[in-house]
Amino acid sequence: MNRHVTACLALATSLVLCSAVALAQSSPFATGATAFQTNFLTILTPVAVIAVMALGVAAWFNRISWSWAAGGALGILLVFGAPQVVSWVRGLAGV
Repeated sequence: MNRHVTACLALATSLVLCSAVALAQSSPFATGATAFQTNFLTILTPVAVIAVMALGVAAWFNRISWSWAAGGALGILLVFGAPQVVSWVRGLAGV
């Protein structure tokens, strides 16, 4: 009887200690989203550089509407500033 109680206590203690480790794992969605964001920004960086160069050349030769230049700059700002915007909004919401 005493051995049975000791075994149950040992099992309960190990389950309590292991549950903290299990709850500390991150979400698979968060891991996948972070990987996607990293890959997306890696691919988009040279595209943004080429877009800025093309906008600059078009503005240099006066062949562009300034709304296109502002739209390109705003798009680049939103794509590369998205993590900061998300963390700012989450901070406002208290999450």
